[in-house]
Amino acid sequence: QFQLVESGGGLVQPGGSLRLSCAASGFTVDHYAIGWFRQAPGKEREGVSCISARGGAMINHADSVKGRFAISKDSANNMVYLQMNNLKPEDSGVYYCASDWRKYTGTCTLSDDLGRYDFWGQGTQVTVNS
Repeated sequence: QFQLVESGGGLVQPGGSLRLSCAASGFTVDHYAIGWFRQAPGKEREGVSCISARGGAMINHADSVKGRFAISKDSANNMVYLQMNNLKPEDSGVYYCASDWRKYTGTCTLSDDLGRYDFWGQGTQVTVNS
């Protein structure tokens, strides 16, 4: 079974940095597209960053985080990371990693409108304030 566990969230001041980790078990992250999503209270879930299978040939970021966030896979440890720099208060929310159920997908999407992301972690809280 697919399992994902996020960690690394916390409280940080504006302009600070955090690195979120997503530990996967039951599957190999290199073989699946992985997305990071976030949800703030009263707001819809938002796709933040994603990375495809096939060597991460495709990486996408939401416009709001381009130039500040980076997504990567660590094959040796079967992990996915989200490096978040220059954090802003509007970055606050619960961050989730999720896996596309389809194997060897060479693309990734920040939208789950088609229900591609079937496996989700429990989330980790990120709070950015003074």
